[in-house]
Amino acid sequence: MRERVIDVPEAKPVGAGPTGVEPVGAESTGTEPAKPLRADARRNRDRLLQVAREAFAVEGIAVPLDVIARRAGVGPGTLYRHFPTKEALFEAVVHDRLHQLIHLARELGGDPGGDPGAALGTFLDHLLREAAPKQDLVDALVGSGIDIQDAVLATAAVLRDEIALLLSRAQAAGAVRADLTPADLMALVSAFLHAMRPRSATPADPARLLSVLLDGMAPRP
Repeated sequence: MRERVIDVPEAKPVGAGPTGVEPVGAESTGTEPAKPLRADARRNRDRLLQVAREAFAVEGIAVPLDVIARRAGVGPGTLYRHFPTKEALFEAVVHDRLHQLIHLARELGGDPGGDPGAALGTFLDHLLREAAPKQDLVDALVGSGIDIQDAVLATAAVLRDEIALLLSRAQAAGAVRADLTPADLMALVSAFLHAMRPRSATPADPARLLSVLLDGMAPRP
């Protein structure tokens, strides 16, 4: 399967779109309309999100909230006022990353003149190169036994459905072995993502891993 180059859009601002997360710069108390934040409160919220992105990307959802608050230079009370639970903070951070991957999968799969095998290969290449260093995406995609909100679980499920669609189109075109199921592919992707977590000074090479994965997915004579 040949890969093709495609531009990946910048991630939209956290909370944009129908994710159930309030827009940055506003807070809501359940059924009440979102209220604009004071300048200092908005700065604290933005700082918390920035630190959380970095922490979740490296350590996954296991990082304690008190650690995030300390790294952001705010007290735990400030963090909990903006994000009452770790799941709420995780949802705000990871939603945009998942939606970016969904957008890419749909763009690749929606090209009527494209090569379905190349589309799947391009997506897997992007996933291994871009998502693997972000442990929060791994947690969201494979679950990892964590308790995350339904909105994130639903978005991750949409992404898995889009990957399954790319797979079925590649199989219909004869570019991928017919006996490979979506569950098989997600298990392989999960294993590769976990294998690429930085554990040593010589991490696995994404290009080589992708080549091995694609070779194993190739049609059998």
